[in-house]
Amino acid sequence: MTPELLSPIGGRAAWTGAELARDPSWIMQLPAAAAREIDSALAGLGDRAPPRFDARDFPLPETAGFLAQVAEELEHGRGLVRLTGLDPARYSLPDLKRVFWGLMCHLGTPLPQNTTGEILAEVKDETGTGAAVASGTARARSRSTGPLRWHTDKCDLLTLLCASNGIEGGVSRIVSTVAVQDAMAARRPDLLAVLYQDFWRARSADEEGEGMAARPFPMPVFARGPKGDFTSQYSRTYVELAQGQPSVPPLRPEQVEAMDLLAAIADELCIEMPFEPGQIQLMNQHVTYHGRTAYADGAGGKRNLLRIWLASPLSRALPAGHADQWGDVRAGALRGGAMPGKSALAA
Repeated sequence: MTPELLSPIGGRAAWTGAELARDPSWIMQLPAAAAREIDSALAGLGDRAPPRFDARDFPLPETAGFLAQVAEELEHGRGLVRLTGLDPARYSLPDLKRVFWGLMCHLGTPLPQNTTGEILAEVKDETGTGAAVASGTARARSRSTGPLRWHTDKCDLLTLLCASNGIEGGVSRIVSTVAVQDAMAARRPDLLAVLYQDFWRARSADEEGEGMAARPFPMPVFARGPKGDFTSQYSRTYVELAQGQPSVPPLRPEQVEAMDLLAAIADELCIEMPFEPGQIQLMNQHVTYHGRTAYADGAGGKRNLLRIWLASPLSRALPAGHADQWGDVRAGALRGGAMPGKSALAA
């Protein structure tokens, strides 16, 4: 463990929730031309729906330049942007999905989100009872009304469009993992060192199929790429799913303590903000974790977030040992998703 790994990183990606509350420049308004350009692009699609079109089929002459700036901020800036200015009431749900897909194709390549071919997910309560699922797989938890612990998704860029929100709760929580790393460097470098070591993980069959779920793999929580770029892929649920499987060692006490401290610091440094209909939240999954509070649907509304996973052409190079998770660790590669190396776009 080199001293550099246990030192603060700093930079724009090391923000805290308190800093973002004072400086709301991370919330960006779509340009004035966006509504007109979106409507024109939508009209030009005919009956095509995702994944049967990409950015070339959804031209945005002025808005594309703005989205290029957003992409730069996501990779080389804070790693977090929330877009405003889209009115979901103007569109049917199928058209809203086409608008979201068209916009996001200007930022990267959409990826399959599970092995059944889900490409544009609706994250909403699927329990039928409004129950909060507090255990089991990550998918089961996310498709209930329960809270979600700190985690990343398996993509460079996670994008969420709030189509509608529940009548109570469902507050979005985001934290900079660079800031968490830096806080641990100052407070408990011994536990920070543990997070730079391997933790065994396993992903569930309802996300990646029986074959992938049966193959636990080791990967550190925090890591640095060949050029020193920070990355963190983490879900405590996946660490817990690996426990008890053949050849997977039990968690050591210091690993549990390190995960507990990570969660506590994330709670302390995060930003919490309600998700308003029409807002699009974009998060670089190498430098942010996200979660949510529990929510309740009712007669006044139901929560529905549209989700697209993207591989970014601006992405950083990753450590060679991350190939099991990502498929390709080269900078700008088509990587991540439930089927690494496969695009969600139609051939």
